[in-house]
Amino acid sequence: MQNTNKVKVAVIGCTHAGTAFITTAKKLYGENVDISVFERNDTVSFLSCGIALHVGGVVKDPMKLFYSSPKTLAELGADMKMRHEVVDVDLSEKYLLVKNLETGETFKESFDKLVVTSGSWPIIPNIPGVELEGIKLSKNFYHAKDIVNYSKNAKKITIVGAGYIGVELAEAFKENGKEVTIIDIADRILAKYLDSEFTQILEKEMKEHGINVVTGEKVTAFEGENGKVKRVITDKGTYETDMVILAVGFRPNTDLLKGKIDMLPNGAIIVDRYLHTSNPDVFAAGDSTAVWFNPSGTYEYIPLATNAVRMGTIISYNLFENKIEYKGTQGTSGVKVYSYNVAATGLTENWAKEKGIAVKSIFTIENNRPEFMPEYEPVYIKIVYRTDNGQIVGGQIMSRADVTESANTLSLAIQNKMTITDLAFSDFFFQPYFNKPWNFLNTAALKALESLKI
Repeated sequence: MQNTNKVKVAVIGCTHAGTAFITTAKKLYGENVDISVFERNDTVSFLSCGIALHVGGVVKDPMKLFYSSPKTLAELGADMKMRHEVVDVDLSEKYLLVKNLETGETFKESFDKLVVTSGSWPIIPNIPGVELEGIKLSKNFYHAKDIVNYSKNAKKITIVGAGYIGVELAEAFKENGKEVTIIDIADRILAKYLDSEFTQILEKEMKEHGINVVTGEKVTAFEGENGKVKRVITDKGTYETDMVILAVGFRPNTDLLKGKIDMLPNGAIIVDRYLHTSNPDVFAAGDSTAVWFNPSGTYEYIPLATNAVRMGTIISYNLFENKIEYKGTQGTSGVKVYSYNVAATGLTENWAKEKGIAVKSIFTIENNRPEFMPEYEPVYIKIVYRTDNGQIVGGQIMSRADVTESANTLSLAIQNKMTITDLAFSDFFFQPYFNKPWNFLNTAALKALESLKI
């Protein structure tokens, strides 16, 4: 570090991005940075993606879903002010107004640099009856405990929203012997991440396991008895229930800074390639921010833990001078739906068309290993690429074999602006236990080449 004066850094919120920033900054600068952390909760670094694993009994102890703690970060030298809420920010005078939620005391805290890692919160739709007992959110440690406890006495459970969280919870509850209904306004499950070639197979899988999959219906009301939810009303039907999980998406926790720094319309903070906000002394990372989405060259709101930890770490390196660029994201993600392992990166074909990007795609089914091997599994592959230059902008992979790491390969291909031709002839190893002489990514790209005039 070149700055010899001790610098005061305030951190608002401490989940994935905040934890990554603190641990890296303390390693890099030690006592030269004075880090004060203000967190409304009494926990940090909870992996909300593990809630379904806890509900399904795969992870017995929810405490194992934390990968850090206030104590660990304090031992690194951070001043961890837990159960403290920042109620105002003055960027010109460089101070926070903070409320101690235990005592009610309010005080000012000055800073030289501000790191906003305030995260996100589940969207709570404005639907009549949403305040009824038994309607739950799925985000933090306390939600996880509440869901598990309340579901013990629930026979029928309804999940509103068929994204990753909703689909994973539906399977977990079904495995626990519950009657499960999952409802989504879109005409398919997982429509944000996958095209119909994949979702029709996954919907069939869920239905065969006894889950009531309801798509193309909008929830219009919740009805209850004695203050407890008993029915979910849609524009097309009524569903009896004992419990509802709202899983319709997330919104950034950034109301505190509205009008003070640049944001997307939904409140996601816009950052530059070194993760400064429109105020050079304010950084932001994680679910509170918009990310640069390489496949479309636009800012998008894609709340993922992977984005958060990368961004939080990069801010620590750029605290005093711009050293490391944030390369943007492809939004790479994965999910397991019963026996299927699924991963996706970049744009779906539908999303590309919605954005007005002219694309073609190749969908193919290849076996993961040579057919002379005693066991092999079909791999469903879709690659989306631009019509003008063949540049890859998206990919989806699914199989009962775990080949999900191939989505990371496609993610790198997108980030490095590779074309379908580049991928067709990329060098991948061959060994019959693992793959074929032509890897299935090669094969899919080769099939796409047949439609291109090169």
